Amino acid sequence: MSFPLLTATAALPAIGAIATAAVPAARRSAAKWLALLVSLATLALAVVVLVRFDPDGDRYQLTESHSWIKDFGVRYELGVDGIAVALIALTALLIPFVILAGWHDADPLETHSSRWRPTQGFFALILGVEAMVIISFEATDVFLFYIFFEAMLIPMYFLIGGFGDRAHAGSDEHAAAQRSYAAVKFLLYNLVGGLIMLAAVIGLYVVAGNFSLQEIAEARANGSLDMATNTERWLFLGFFFAFAVKAPLWPLHTWLPNAMGEATAPVAVLITAVVDKVGTFAMLRFCLQLFPEASKWATPAILVLALISIIYGALLAVGQRDIKRLVAYASISHFGFIIMGIFAMTSQGQSGATLYMVNHGISTAALMLVAGFLISRRGSRLIADYGGVQKVAPVLAGTFLIGSLATLSLPGLAPFVSEFLVLIGTFARYPVIGIIATFGIVLAALYTLVLYQRTMTGPVKPEVSAMPDLKVRELLVVTPLIALLIFLGVYPKPLTDIVNPAVKQTMSDVHKKDPKPEVEAAK
Repeated sequence: MSFPLLTATAALPAIGAIATAAVPAARRSAAKWLALLVSLATLALAVVVLVRFDPDGDRYQLTESHSWIKDFGVRYELGVDGIAVALIALTALLIPFVILAGWHDADPLETHSSRWRPTQGFFALILGVEAMVIISFEATDVFLFYIFFEAMLIPMYFLIGGFGDRAHAGSDEHAAAQRSYAAVKFLLYNLVGGLIMLAAVIGLYVVAGNFSLQEIAEARANGSLDMATNTERWLFLGFFFAFAVKAPLWPLHTWLPNAMGEATAPVAVLITAVVDKVGTFAMLRFCLQLFPEASKWATPAILVLALISIIYGALLAVGQRDIKRLVAYASISHFGFIIMGIFAMTSQGQSGATLYMVNHGISTAALMLVAGFLISRRGSRLIADYGGVQKVAPVLAGTFLIGSLATLSLPGLAPFVSEFLVLIGTFARYPVIGIIATFGIVLAALYTLVLYQRTMTGPVKPEVSAMPDLKVRELLVVTPLIALLIFLGVYPKPLTDIVNPAVKQTMSDVHKKDPKPEVEAAK
């Protein structure tokens, strides 16, 4: 039997989480180093998965299949396509930076203080989230996917509610109440989506007789599983609703600004750059493969919702006074682009959407983590409390500028390629939607450049005059992310070579071909 590489990639951070949580209370430093080493080992396994994956080979590779709950047809089935491989690599890449950036976020508030923040628990929860996200990308059994899709909410709830942002205006009691509200709102929104999906999962089993994604998709393709139109549409809506909450898509987005605003900067990155990607990934893997006709039926409505997300998120980002909430609303706008690319039903749109998931993860991580370093120095999330930072901390300001420019998809940085492909793919089939969506780019330039201008330029405010520049640990976090943004912006081919074959297969699932360009005949 071959080595179960996919299981190992998900099991390692899970085992690491247990080991980190078991470190004695007085050994905080040991817990941090253990978590970091486990995350680096997981990254090494993810690189092996990436190297062993053949983009031109079978659709699902490195597969594993074992009987689990035999009476209900539930199997432990894993497999990865190009889209899953790219997102597993993204997850494994970001977690070490999240751990390094949050190195002191769970330390005691005061030396010898009785107000203990459980450092071991903080890093164990991060590794637990990593394990659940990775296995969600690998699962090809619908029930197995559902279990971890829901289970990841538990560690995220404690990360948001138990380890909130220290730069919170008001009393400790008020800050705790705000964190609790954000955590509960996150949990309730996603639980409601998950319960609706559970009903759809049960309905799918009643119709198909098993939970295997590959078997159901093959049966749909060869006609041996004939699903009634109304049944398919209701099942599609059950799955899509849960994924739209996780993504998040307007109007199911309101939990995200609260969660990102109250969480620490590394946890905010974990939310929007890692966990939320499970929602958009699942739209490609489950909605389009299992319910192709219903996906096409719902496309016009979903494109409108995605367009609203793009414009609405960008407009609210323009008006924000809180740095972290601005990044949160910008992410809502970006997720609108991703979902628009998925349901444009063109190869350019879906390739761009997949690239956008990866590039948005890197760019948001870079911007949010630098913003976290900035906020930790000043002790405030309010934009108005800053000014002239580039004169006292030029390296911090420079990295903040690159992260901001990546957020507005500047040519030469990674997000530009993905956003351009999404717009091209959408315009090819839905030109009006594509044209209106471009206003999101204009608004992105407005909110990112205004953010930089108000925080980094102008007279130096007395409160920031002694602000230190980035330290070695912080440079180790930011520098690789910026290097990746530049590399993938100039040379995205390694990523497109991995995802494009999987996108072509997804297009085949929904029986869609790219529209032919309309060229006026020469007179």
